[in-house]
Amino acid sequence: MPTKRKSKGAYMISAVAEMYGIHPQTLRLYEREGLLKPSRSDGNTRMYTDEDLERLEFILNLARDLGVNIAGIAIILQMRERMEEMNRQMQGFVDYVRSEMVSRMQGMGQPAASAIVPLRRPVVVSPKPATPKPKARR
Repeated sequence: MPTKRKSKGAYMISAVAEMYGIHPQTLRLYEREGLLKPSRSDGNTRMYTDEDLERLEFILNLARDLGVNIAGIAIILQMRERMEEMNRQMQGFVDYVRSEMVSRMQGMGQPAASAIVPLRRPVVVSPKPATPKPKARR
């Protein structure tokens, strides 16, 4: 059974369907397929939080604008969640390395402020413009 969440904004299925111009059965299908996980009230009514609505907007964008089917949406959502988890792990690693660097610099008698190095954003390299092909000899 889904966990019950308490949130400031919670919307019933009929209100969500009306807001987004979709049939309530579509929301039920998304839940059945595991794309959405609305919380439930004490009376077992589906309650959609603001986070659920953000996820629904992403799903609808994939389905309506890009023509992605339900199986594709599920794969994209899984990949997105994995990427977010990898980002969290990477940030944890960077924080660990930074704290180790600070503690080692302090052990060497240097002030901690000099050990903190701001991280640069990765440089994005754009592809090289296509070079014109040499003209064929006649």
